[in-house]
Amino acid sequence: MTAGRHLVHASIADDYVERLAAHADALPVGDPFTGKVALGPLIDAGQRDKVHRLVEATVADGSWLAAGGTYDGLFYRPTVLDQVRVDAPAYREEVFGPVAPVVRFSSEDEAVALAADSGYGLSLGILTGDPMRGLALAERIPTGIVHVNDQTVNDEAVAPFGGVRDSGTGSRAGGGSNADAYTDLRWITVRGTIAPYPF
Repeated sequence: MTAGRHLVHASIADDYVERLAAHADALPVGDPFTGKVALGPLIDAGQRDKVHRLVEATVADGSWLAAGGTYDGLFYRPTVLDQVRVDAPAYREEVFGPVAPVVRFSSEDEAVALAADSGYGLSLGILTGDPMRGLALAERIPTGIVHVNDQTVNDEAVAPFGGVRDSGTGSRAGGGSNADAYTDLRWITVRGTIAPYPF
């Protein structure tokens, strides 16, 4: 449920990227067993190499590396990419690593088109000064989960969880949805004696 794509209004994008890059640079990366860190290792060298290939290809495509883009063993530095094109690899593909590609938009319609232009649709976070405007925007974007004025990573055991499109199977798990996701509905009747029939 990581925020794999950052769509930012052009009027605040420069400030957003500057602050996000400073935050990324300050995050401690390392072994969570031995110290207080914000990010641990990637799962294996193959995943690390995939993440790095996507970052390098996106920079080669013309994006600006605002932070990160390096690694030590399996520990990949939080990476911020700015001026990302919508066909750039780190934007178009699911990275599964600490990479934040930033794409700028100028209108709500453009933001909706950008957010909907993907095969994925698991979780969406909308940050806005007007929560009702955020809710109206959320209704226009196909995702299984939406959080207005919060991050994309909000998973609660009591709430149904699931995505749409390539991010899901159409089912939901969590909370009351577990009964539907993990069981089959049956109809069983019981009488005390065998029913008599006239024929």
